[in-house]
Order: sequence, then C-alpha cells, then structure tokens
Amino acid sequence: MPSRLEALEMMVSREPNDPFPYYGLALEYRSAGRLQDCVEGFRRLRAKFPDYVPMYLMAAQVSQELGATNDARRWCEDGIEAAGRKRDGHARGELESFLGGLPE
Repeated sequence: MPSRLEALEMMVSREPNDPFPYYGLALEYRSAGRLQDCVEGFRRLRAKFPDYVPMYLMAAQVSQELGATNDARRWCEDGIEAAGRKRDGHARGELESFLGGLPE
C-alpha cells in the first residue's frame, strides 16, 4: 500500500487538471518537514492554477518559515489579487492580515 505522499504523487500524475491533489501534495511535504519541496509544489500549482486561492496563504506561511520574507510577501500580494478575481473576501482578508504582520 502506498504512503499518503506516494498516493498524492500518483494522483497529481493521473489528474493533472485538478488543483486539489497538487495542493494536498504540497501540504503533505509540509507535514513531512520538506519545506522547500512544499514551496516548489505550490509553485507548480500556481503555474497551472493561478486562481486556486487556498495555496497562497499556505505558501506565504511556509516561505516565512524558511526565512524568505520577500517570497512570503509576494505570495500574499499574488494571493490578494487572485482572491479579488474570485471575489473571495475571506481569503483576501486573511492574506492582507498575514502580509501586514510580515517584518519589513
């Protein structure tokens, strides 16, 4: 039986037009402590599905954990734009709040 990580990797390869397996895979990398792989997973997700709003806050948080404040800021800014396009005020507010808390 494949691990959850292996199962998600298979789902991504079998369902390339569904953003959720990409998101799940990135989160699974985060859970495993593989933060750089997590951010790369979010980058792949953004390249294919730029309007998948849930990824932006998670990617910003992981970028901050990695000490990449400028990347975290960029994820927030891009996410705020995506949330605006999707009319997702809740996500936009979360992203704005997180952005406001990032160090200068």
